[in-house]
Amino acid sequence: MLENISATKSAGGWHKQFKHHSDSVNCEMTFAVYLPPGISDTNKMPVLYWLSGLTCTDENFMQKAGAHKIAAELGIVIVAPDTSPRGEDVANDDGYDLGQGAGFYLNAEQAPWNTHYKMYDYVVNELPNLIESEFPVSNKKSISGHSMGGHGALTIALKNPNSYESVSAFSPICNPMECPWGIKAFNAYLGDNKDSWKQYDAVELISETNTYLPTLIDQGLADNFYPEQLRTEQFIEAARNNHYAATVNLHDGYDHSYYFIASFIDQHIAFHARHLK
Repeated sequence: MLENISATKSAGGWHKQFKHHSDSVNCEMTFAVYLPPGISDTNKMPVLYWLSGLTCTDENFMQKAGAHKIAAELGIVIVAPDTSPRGEDVANDDGYDLGQGAGFYLNAEQAPWNTHYKMYDYVVNELPNLIESEFPVSNKKSISGHSMGGHGALTIALKNPNSYESVSAFSPICNPMECPWGIKAFNAYLGDNKDSWKQYDAVELISETNTYLPTLIDQGLADNFYPEQLRTEQFIEAARNNHYAATVNLHDGYDHSYYFIASFIDQHIAFHARHLK
C-alpha cells in the first residue's frame, strides 16, 4: 500500500514521494515520481526510470537535475527509486561504497546482504508493476542513471532489452568487475565466483548481446573517477567489437557532479521521448 509523504508542484505537474513495503528487498522503500501536467486515465504517459549513484537517495536527481520542465513538455513520467534498502535491521558497512546507499542494482547472494539487497528484482519487476497499477502510465518505459545508477541502467537494459524502449547513462560504472568500487561490492554481495559477476557488468553484457537497444552515454573528461572507476573506453571497445551502435559522448571540462547532469539532461529526456512515443 502506498503512502504519499510529500507533494510539490513543479513545471505545471507534480513531484511526489511515496513509501511502501517492498517484498523484493524485505523492508520499507521510498521512491519519487514526477507526474507531468495533463496526465490522466485517458492520457496515459510513458515512464523513464532514473537510477541514482553512490550515497544518493530518490531526492538527488529530482532536486538537482532540472528535468521536470522538459519532462512536462514531452509528457514523460519520471520515477526515481532509492539506491538501496534501508533500516536498522538492514546490513550496512562503514564505507560509502557498500551497504545502504550502495545497492549496485543487483541481487545479493551472500549473507548478510542477501536478506534485503535485491535491488535488481525491485527495479526490474516490483517497482514497474506498482507504478503501472497505481498511476496513469502506459506500459512503455525507458531507463537511465548516473554513476552506480548508470551501471544499473545499462546492465538492467542489456539483460532485459524487450522491457525497455531505450537506455541512457551519465558517467556510468561500465566495467565493475575491473574497478575498485565494483570489486569491493561484488565480493561482498556475490562472493568470489567471477562468473556471477559477469551478469552485472555492462562490458561483459554488451560483448555478448545479440539484441539492440538505443543507447546513449555522456561522460565528462574532467571526472575524477574517469577512467579508473568508470572504464568508459572498455565499454566503447566492447560495443565496437560486437557491432553495437551505442552513442558515447565525451565532454571536455565536465566532472562527475549534477552540474554535468543538468547540462545534458534535456538531450537525454528528448532521446528517450523519441523512442517512447
